[in-house]
Amino acid sequence: MSDLTNDLRLAIDTGKVSFGHRSVARTISTSTAQAVVVASGGKKSIVDDIAHMCGIAGIRLIRFKGNSLELGATCGRPYSVNSLAILDAGNSQILNSEY
Repeated sequence: MSDLTNDLRLAIDTGKVSFGHRSVARTISTSTAQAVVVASGGKKSIVDDIAHMCGIAGIRLIRFKGNSLELGATCGRPYSVNSLAILDAGNSQILNSEY
C-alpha cells in the first residue's frame, strides 16, 4: 500500500493539481478532476459540499487524515490547503492506490 503523502508530493511535482475549494468545485463541475483530496480537519461545510459534488459526478474522494495545515505542508505550500483536485497524476500512483 502506497503512502498518501508521498503520492501527493509526486502528483504535485510531476502532474497537474488545482488548490482551493472554489477551484476544486469548478473542476468537479466540468469533470476535469480525476480525484479530489480533502483534509479531514477542514471546514465541515466545505468538506461536505465537495463530498456531495464528488458523489454526484462520480469522482473519487480521498480523505487526508490530517488538518488543512498538515495538508498544506504535505503539498509544500506555506499556507493551509483544505482541498485539492488531481487533474493529472503525473508519475504518481494516487489514482490506483487505496487509502
